[in-house]
Amino acid sequence: MRFEPGRVILHRHFHGHRIGLLKTAVVAADDEQGLLLWVPRGAPMLDRLAVDRRGLRAMPFSEWIETETKLWEVTWSGPSLLKWLPRGEDHSVWFFRDEDGRFTKWYVNLEESGQRWDDGHVAGVDIVDQDLDIVVTPDRSWRWKDEEEFTERLAYPQHYWVADGDGVRAEGERVVKLIEAGAFPFDGTWCDFQPDPSWSVPAEVPGGWDRPRTHPA
Repeated sequence: MRFEPGRVILHRHFHGHRIGLLKTAVVAADDEQGLLLWVPRGAPMLDRLAVDRRGLRAMPFSEWIETETKLWEVTWSGPSLLKWLPRGEDHSVWFFRDEDGRFTKWYVNLEESGQRWDDGHVAGVDIVDQDLDIVVTPDRSWRWKDEEEFTERLAYPQHYWVADGDGVRAEGERVVKLIEAGAFPFDGTWCDFQPDPSWSVPAEVPGGWDRPRTHPA
């Protein structure tokens, strides 16, 4: 399955069977290597928070799993964001920018490989976020992010959606070798990316966003 450049799709992050986060994005490129997505400032999103709008990641996991939640309508408030989802690999790479559009860092999001779907009027890619991440500066210095959170959640296997913590870390260590070698996509590719000025996203998340999660074949 391939998506045409310029098409609006939904990038859905799952926590098990439930959507934890949804971003509306524009397809920048899609080929045998993977999927490149552009998330412009102001893009409509859904974010799972407590019903009183407290952020779930700010509370202990033992509290999270007992907390009533809902998906809130929000927007992407940061500078526009580029995301690279390599086909068949258990991570994505995000390219962050400052307010002037200058590249500031790579962010490696460890996740189950993206699963695509296309219902005609709406399409998307589903991932399961595995929480452990890597932050990489332009000089390719790197550090783990959310290690304590990741370790804490692994202690609740009956509730946590990550079953193989060692496998997640091993995927991160594989990506670190690419970082340290300055290999693609950490070789400067897309650091100066400019979107097509004709691209736009709707004011609201398109209908059909709540279809069941797509699982690997």
